[in-house]
Amino acid sequence: MVEKVRHQLFLAKPLSDRLEALAAKPGASKSAILADAMTAWLNRRGTSELDDRFGLRLDRISTTLSRIERDEDVILETLALFIRFELSIQAPLAENDQAGRAVAAKRFEAFVMQVGRQVAAGKRTLGATEQDR
Repeated sequence: MVEKVRHQLFLAKPLSDRLEALAAKPGASKSAILADAMTAWLNRRGTSELDDRFGLRLDRISTTLSRIERDEDVILETLALFIRFELSIQAPLAENDQAGRAVAAKRFEAFVMQVGRQVAAGKRTLGATEQDR
């Protein structure tokens, strides 16, 4: 059983009338209504305290994620435009040009290997100096 402590309160008349009306309903009591109201009010204060404590950090994280999303959009658009440009200026290989297809396959394999090495090493080509590449 929870120990209860008696409190003496002073309420404004309109608020007191509302409390009386609520307590008049079956199964309700002034003590239960006030205890529920106090619990709700104190819980909101705790939530506000959490917002005060972590709000700034969450705002910074949100700003950082927005910047990352913007950068990702720029990079993807750049890649898409580059691919479209390359495809528009490169002549297609003839159906029977096996030597050209072999060179293309070697170049593609070298490209994939280079991307793998860069990602594994944590290097970035964009923004890197020629010496870093």
